[in-house]
Amino acid sequence: MSNVHRISQKAANVPPSGIRRFFDIAATMKDVISLGIGEPDFTTPKHILDAGCQALMRGETHYTSNSGILELRQAISSQYEKLYGVTYDPEKELVITVGGSEAIQVAMLALIDPGDEVIVVEPSFVAYKPTVVFAGGTPVVVETRVENDFQVTAADIEKKITPKTRMLFIGYPNNPTGAVMSRERLMELAELAKKHDLLVMSDELYDRLVYGTHQHVCLASLPGMKERTILIGGFSKNYAMTGWRVGFIGANPELLSAIRKVHQYVIMSAPTMSQIAALEAIQHGEMSVKEMHDEYDKRRQLIVSGLNRIGLPTFEPKGAFYCFPDIRPTGLTSEEFSEKLIYEEHVAAVPGTAFGACGEGFIRMAYANSTQNIQEALNRIERFAKKHIKR
Repeated sequence: MSNVHRISQKAANVPPSGIRRFFDIAATMKDVISLGIGEPDFTTPKHILDAGCQALMRGETHYTSNSGILELRQAISSQYEKLYGVTYDPEKELVITVGGSEAIQVAMLALIDPGDEVIVVEPSFVAYKPTVVFAGGTPVVVETRVENDFQVTAADIEKKITPKTRMLFIGYPNNPTGAVMSRERLMELAELAKKHDLLVMSDELYDRLVYGTHQHVCLASLPGMKERTILIGGFSKNYAMTGWRVGFIGANPELLSAIRKVHQYVIMSAPTMSQIAALEAIQHGEMSVKEMHDEYDKRRQLIVSGLNRIGLPTFEPKGAFYCFPDIRPTGLTSEEFSEKLIYEEHVAAVPGTAFGACGEGFIRMAYANSTQNIQEALNRIERFAKKHIKR
């Protein structure tokens, strides 16, 4: 094969995102209600928009420190101490990234060598396994089940640990299931990580979007876990800032130094105006977070009760803005259900298999849409279910 057509094996072996096909189909159709897109339908709050615009007008269009604006790192550290009782040194333990996606990838590149195994808990965000592969590591899957509310257990993880295991990768509140982890389960994972000397990458991007009586537990706040946790956080979901692309990594100084080095060569620094907007968000955006949280909670209750009534069993998601209905009563696969639903009723969802093989029999629906659209989508899904559910 000519060099002009040759691509790396790593790129060749990673499949394209299982989400994109349904977005592409929806783009060709009219009157589609999308429950597939994983981003807030809210516009970034005005005071945050204004902060970013004013930064541009002041001419703040130059690079920042590789680690990001110090004041933003200080604000993140203060927030984590206030919310979770864990403190990060703004100068040695935090780096600002271009969203959570860059954070995950540069951390993997900095910490994983060829041959290292990374245990990935599924169903999970579509990028988790590819980031391991691009770093030269080997993803080892641990599956979760609806019977456990999609919480992973230490016993299931321990079965997959080998001498090559370097890291455990978890994401809670979870995309795509909406599951959360109880403190008791996280304590068990923490003890397991210490027993086997594992790093844990903890994607906590949805930490402020938890519902009911559940309180988010930051993994790094548990005894002995800050030094071995790579915390992934960001502003995209909590503050409706997906397009601004601001995330961050918290880690011990030695790990963070290596991560910063990769970030330096891959990105240089996150966009300056976006960092200034993020600072405004963290300093003055608490009311906006609460308002969006409360609206998501109403939508959550509407869609979950509606799907259960229709005959698609849906466990109660306690975090993020996704639900993961069981579509097995129809006898259709996840791909078949999603494809038929969009073509027959113009409702876009994502097959559960996009998030791992154990997602078969489920689909992901995002309730980051208006109450009116969710209700209309439920009407269409009910019509669809009457045709396909096997009685």
